[in-house]
Amino acid sequence: MALLITDKCINCDMCDPECPNDAISMGDDIYEIDPARCTECKGHYEKPTCQSVCPITNCIILDPDHVETEEALLEKFVVLQGMA
Repeated sequence: MALLITDKCINCDMCDPECPNDAISMGDDIYEIDPARCTECKGHYEKPTCQSVCPITNCIILDPDHVETEEALLEKFVVLQGMA
């Protein structure tokens, strides 16, 4: 699954610079995650860095509209890194 930033976001800018895939950017009102670029940090870190640095509990959650297996996330990582 890709991750999703909820409307609990306070636009603190902690998540954006931490994303190794450049999947996070400012949307109209709050930060947004591009599901085509989000690998949940698979291939980079043990857990998503955006969730680790976010000061708001449950602000960044699994996106139910973008369900992906761990294998699919790792394949996306390979493509994004230009290793495919």
